[in-house]
Parts: sequence; structure tokens; C-alpha cells
Amino acid sequence: MFARALRSATAQPLPTARITRACLQPRWVSTLPDNLHIYVFPDDRSLNNHLLTLLSTSPPNADLAIGSTSKLPPTPDSLLENPKFLSILHSVLAKHAYEDPYVISQAQAMASTSGSSLGSGGAFFPQKGQRRRGSGYGGGGGAGGDGAGGASAQGGAGGGGRGGFIHVSDTRSPPDYGRIAWPEDIFGSLEVDADGNFVDGTGNYQNSGSYRVITRDGILGLSPFLRDRVVDRLKEEQNKVHR
Repeated sequence: MFARALRSATAQPLPTARITRACLQPRWVSTLPDNLHIYVFPDDRSLNNHLLTLLSTSPPNADLAIGSTSKLPPTPDSLLENPKFLSILHSVLAKHAYEDPYVISQAQAMASTSGSSLGSGGAFFPQKGQRRRGSGYGGGGGAGGDGAGGASAQGGAGGGGRGGFIHVSDTRSPPDYGRIAWPEDIFGSLEVDADGNFVDGTGNYQNSGSYRVITRDGILGLSPFLRDRVVDRLKEEQNKVHR
């Protein structure tokens, strides 16, 4: 009788099974197949539209979403960018881009190569003789830009012993070594001195004004460090709403 009771007790499902399933539930949130850091939710404001966001919180906050799309996967024609998100994005980059290990390595490489062009979208260009972007974008590494990003039209060539700028770029389509990212892939630029140090300690981030959240090469790609900083800021904004 004792053996039968023991077998009966053993056959009962463990209560932790239900807890395990609940713990796994966040994994069921939909993400974009080519960017698992971007979550997809129905957009209650518009039938058949979806919100794209860096936060997994449900229901999503449309004010903090990357944008809304009428197609999945999203395309440049289907995605409506959220201006508030872009404002937050550039605010975070202005505060933290100079701390990104990837950006720091670009600044150091600029100094070590005496101002020659850098690959992976972080090309150095001299302060002197920057050109402003015209009405259209150029092609290849000589694509146009304005402000800090505008010197991309020079192909990133620099001179030794002078300070300059490095681009902070989207990771979705890294250019070949020695080439500059497309204008729509450039978030902005940081100022670096001749020794590879960021001017004023932060690099004085300058918004390129040409960045696009999505292109034919993909959607918003951030380095792990910068993505974490953006998510942290979005969570702060989310908490303000719930207070």
C-alpha cells in the first residue's frame, strides 16, 4: 500500500511546471526576424498596423515606439517614423556615444593612422574645408551630408596632426574599410583631437540630420552599448507615464 501511494504521489505534476511556463512567456513576444531587439505589437490606433519598439512591455506605449508599419517585415515605404523616438535616440547618443567602446576604438584608430580614413562607418575627416550637403545624396563613399556629417562628401580623407570628426553610424550596413557609411546610416558625428581624445570630453555630438530609421539594407541597428542606453532611457520615460 505504501508503494502504491508513493507511485501515485510521484506521478503528480510538479507545481514548478506552471511557474516555468510563466517565466518563459516573455519569449513569446513577437520580434522582427532580422532584428530580434525590435518588438512587434498590434497598433490599436490603426487597423492592420503594427508598432515597432525596443521595449517588450505590453501594451506598448506608442509615444515611445520606433514607429508604425503597415507591412511586416517593414519597408521604407510602410514605416512611419516616430519623431519623439528619434529625439530620444539623438539625446541618448549626445550623452553616451563617446562612451561606446566601438566609437572609442574609432577615435583611437584615427589618431594611430594620423587621420587616414577609417572603415565600418566611422571615417575620420578633417575640421578644415567641410562641405555642406546639396539637395541630393551622392553615391558610394562620397555620399553627401551636412553639418558634422557633411564632410562625408570628402571621402573621409584626413591629415596627420589635426583634429577632426568620426561618424557614429547604424550597424545595419557597415561600409567597406576606408569607405564612409551612407548619409541615411549616419546618426551624427563626434569631434576628436589629434591624439584621438574627444573634444571637451564628450566629442560635442552633432546630429547629421540625414539618418533614416529604415532603408533597403535594414532597420535601426545599434551597438550593444548604445542599445542598452536607449532602452534604459525609454524605460525611464515609460515610468514617468505610470507615476
